[in-house]
Amino acid sequence: MLIYFSTNHLALQHQHINAAISVRVSNELGAAHPRTARFSLVVATLASLLIGLVIALALVLARNHYPDLFTNDARVKELVKELTPLLAACVIINNVQPALSGVAIGAGWQAAVAYVNIGCDYIFGIPLGLILGYKLQMGVQGIWIGMLTGTVVQTGVLFWMIGKTNWSKEASAAEERIRKWGGDDDSKNKKSEQ
Repeated sequence: MLIYFSTNHLALQHQHINAAISVRVSNELGAAHPRTARFSLVVATLASLLIGLVIALALVLARNHYPDLFTNDARVKELVKELTPLLAACVIINNVQPALSGVAIGAGWQAAVAYVNIGCDYIFGIPLGLILGYKLQMGVQGIWIGMLTGTVVQTGVLFWMIGKTNWSKEASAAEERIRKWGGDDDSKNKKSEQ
């Protein structure tokens, strides 16, 4: 598992994209630019997917060599080679999911994202992993498949939430939140400066 965490953290850019797209979407919605918010989410999601695919491809192509960086134990090397396709799938999905989560947070859906995370990971993914790993005797691979399945379901739910979104309506809701919480719009500021 240490090799997995070390390798997966080489792809930590997904956390940066999460924060960047969250800010970008919230700013664009607050500025009443729903088309730009939607375009930004497409770019961030595709960029995350492409980065994940490149890293996954590199892992699969180097699976006979990169375990040497972490261990000299032949059994561990063989297990890493066997689990590399699962690691590659994990890298891809762990690049896309944070981008989608960032979009949802930027749109102001923090509570919904929290429920999706809890439901998919803690109520579905982890129990599935425990069943596969211990009850069905699949070991580490079963635990990993269960947790990855939870993340895949979470990604699917976020895709569905984002796909059904009316971005013009979200921009209007953002404008309403700005008014409610005392934010000034640009036209008022420009009038007061003149």
